[in-house]
Amino acid sequence: MWFLFAILSSVFAACTSILAKAGIEKVDSNLATAIRTCIVVVMAWIMVFVTNQQHGIVSISRKSWIFLILSGFATGLSWLCYFKALQTGSASKVVPIDKTSVVFTVCLAFIFLHESCSLKVLLGCIFITAGTLLMIL
Repeated sequence: MWFLFAILSSVFAACTSILAKAGIEKVDSNLATAIRTCIVVVMAWIMVFVTNQQHGIVSISRKSWIFLILSGFATGLSWLCYFKALQTGSASKVVPIDKTSVVFTVCLAFIFLHESCSLKVLLGCIFITAGTLLMIL
């Protein structure tokens, strides 16, 4: 099931890029990010209530709160930078660079989460980086 959701995430991310590029014309990138974020917040809370998970908020640990809040800040900074890049650059170049987050994630997971990094993963990261460079040069 995770694979299906990962594919859907990829498809929706692609749609996000194209729709954002079309919608951001003559709109400040920070304002566009704020509008988009409001929609995401509403959708997320609707899903919480539809799945009846709102009661779980009281059992979230302090550690989880801290990391979720920091993750929220990282997401916000990512989106602000992404929209600014998308506003001023072409989607076909901005999006591949944005997707190098895979490489950064693997590196950070290795350093901070002590996840293993196999030769296969290392080669994948090299190919992602090479492919990104090929697309943007």
